[in-house]
Amino acid sequence: MHELSLGTWLIHISSVIEWIYAIFIINKISNSEKYKTFYWLSLAMIPNLISAMCAITWHIYDNQEALYGLVTLQGILTFIGNSTLAMATIYIYKTSLTYE
Repeated sequence: MHELSLGTWLIHISSVIEWIYAIFIINKISNSEKYKTFYWLSLAMIPNLISAMCAITWHIYDNQEALYGLVTLQGILTFIGNSTLAMATIYIYKTSLTYE
């Protein structure tokens, strides 16, 4: 684990914890009748969370070449996660127009 500084590890770990917390908060908000569509946003956040976990796992094992597939998986999951977040945002926006 010597590849990253302590400050970088703190940022990595705290970002993952914050992302998990945000998923739970958004999911809790989606229980309100007014914000039902936010459920899809909380689901759309999961691929990016898994992507971050891939990056941390790769760094935990000192960036071993045997685990380089995690880097590829991280890139794919980041693309999927960003796409699902965009779709969830569009869905929330379009359904919010019907409330007005």
